[in-house]
Amino acid sequence: MYFAIEGVIGVGKTSLARLLQSAFQAELMLEVFEENPFLSDFYGDRKRYAFQTQIFFLLSRYRQQREFGSQILTGDTLIADYTFDKDSLFAHLNLEGDELDTYNLVHNALSERIHRPDLIVYLKVDTDIAMQRIAMRDRSYERLMEHSYIDELNQAYESFFKSYLACPVLTVDTNQLNYVAQRDHLIHVTNRIRAALLIPPFQPELPLIGGAE
Repeated sequence: MYFAIEGVIGVGKTSLARLLQSAFQAELMLEVFEENPFLSDFYGDRKRYAFQTQIFFLLSRYRQQREFGSQILTGDTLIADYTFDKDSLFAHLNLEGDELDTYNLVHNALSERIHRPDLIVYLKVDTDIAMQRIAMRDRSYERLMEHSYIDELNQAYESFFKSYLACPVLTVDTNQLNYVAQRDHLIHVTNRIRAALLIPPFQPELPLIGGAE
């Protein structure tokens, strides 16, 4: 079994993946941002550094996905905090013209060899709340991140998953959730994932105040 967690920057993908690891007795495939030497420059000047940043991420994500692919084939459970398809989403937001055409050629050639998840857990969040979460974790290369960029990216994610057909998508509204601090919120999300994957048992849970999608 292989499921991936997706959503805009700051929504809490990696935190959720780590919390779910023990519940599903899974291996983790976590995206490595820090190794990209262009990332901090990109947030300072998106137009100038977009192509270098995107190509580096594409090749890095491809290498990691291929390395972990053998675990999926041997029957291990794998949880990822990103999907390979997200790379194209970012590219179409940040690239244009010949750079985008070149990126698409490389991406299309690589994507044919990538294993698709059995389920994508799409974490939704309002842009203002995402910005608050980004500020709280205070990563140095994210300090120049603009609200307008996160909002544009958030809209791109929403549009992308509305028409996504490559595998099932479970949408979870995280605006009122704090699964890091509140165990009932984590149980709620875990139960929804188990139900989507048809994996018993489902742990009892209390109704969430304010509700959750």
